[in-house]
Amino acid sequence: MKKFFATIKNIFSIEDLRVRILNTIGFLIIFRLGSFIVLPGVDPAALGDGASGGIFDLLNTFLGGSFSRASIFALGIMPYISASIVIQLMTFAVPYFQKLQKDGESGRKKITQITRVLTIGVTLAQSAGYIAATVPIEAIYNPGVLFQASSMIILVAGTMFCMWLGEKITDKGIGNGISMLIMIGIISRFPGSMFLEATTRGMSGALIFVIEILALFFVVMAVVMLTQATRRIPVQYAKQVVGNKVYGGQRQYIPLKVNSSGVMPIIFAQSLMFLPPLIAGIWADNDIANYVGTTFADFTSWQYNLVFGLLILAFTFFYTAITVNPNSISDDLKRNGGFIPGIKPGKQTSEYIDNVLTRITLPGSIFLAIVAVLPAFAVKAGVSQSFSQFYGGTSLLIMVGVILDTLQQIESYLLMRHYEGMMKSGKVKGRSQAAVA
Repeated sequence: MKKFFATIKNIFSIEDLRVRILNTIGFLIIFRLGSFIVLPGVDPAALGDGASGGIFDLLNTFLGGSFSRASIFALGIMPYISASIVIQLMTFAVPYFQKLQKDGESGRKKITQITRVLTIGVTLAQSAGYIAATVPIEAIYNPGVLFQASSMIILVAGTMFCMWLGEKITDKGIGNGISMLIMIGIISRFPGSMFLEATTRGMSGALIFVIEILALFFVVMAVVMLTQATRRIPVQYAKQVVGNKVYGGQRQYIPLKVNSSGVMPIIFAQSLMFLPPLIAGIWADNDIANYVGTTFADFTSWQYNLVFGLLILAFTFFYTAITVNPNSISDDLKRNGGFIPGIKPGKQTSEYIDNVLTRITLPGSIFLAIVAVLPAFAVKAGVSQSFSQFYGGTSLLIMVGVILDTLQQIESYLLMRHYEGMMKSGKVKGRSQAAVA
């Protein structure tokens, strides 16, 4: 405990780091306060519990409850995330975006501008659907075209303001701003869910509640291991003689992550899992359609979890294939005079990296699928639905990933000032190693 307080003291003794942490806290407070401001013309008392079930629960979790409160930040940063995913996929399929990605800083600025414009279009479409499907008509004082138009403008402005907050956190604060906004929305619901679980259990179920907390602790540790796990491929650089000095000759590593796709496979799979109940609703009089709709609307059913797990396996391989390019890594190594010991540069190096990537992706995808279905097992074990979401899935992976990235940035400040790091090893393992390519 003494070492912990000493580390906190060291953190706040670094002026730049202290200012960044305080800026981050200030921006996050603004974001949380905005999530409680209801749209003009909406009666908050008539909203009730808001939309529930399916994608609405998922969005409400990411947005810290602002989705069900019909706040000015009801859509939050999610339209920007959707636009970013579309642009990211286009950089692998459209030559124009591939060229922009290779143009350096000017290309990145152009991609950022396109993403912002696309965000406005996505927000306009989503805001119209949100007002029509989520805000009940009895909660609107004066429903009509004027209310819908003004609400759409406010929701677009709210999303753009959230995007601005995220960029400011990245520039003036600590950590990735967009990820921090999503994480604070998720984690804001954790104390309430845990308190509700504890009060529901009562004194008679205190032991069960303690067991649930211990199980959650071990699940978090397992997710940390999944997030941090890497397969290091040794790389040797040829020696070069420049004048009287010898450069190169050192050995480095290419750290291939076991879960290089992050949470994207779960997000893609979860999006598809909402389709069967929607399609089944078209044929409401059909018994088979009713069975499919009922089964896939229940996220605790074995059919749902089996299909969900298989989709995660498929999307993990797909997303890894489009984000990690063995040919590009091989070309960069060859260009910089590097080679993998025992492997010829060029095609053989690319094939070797591809084989290693395939072997580590399979166990990583299986582990990711297990983490994704853990909330269903938690509900079956008697955990409340609001508390079970923290036992796995997208929420837990996002929280762990963002916290680890933030800790890595804080550690880099401490080590630059010759302070002892937050871990005994002096660094958060696996986060501070960059790929040599």
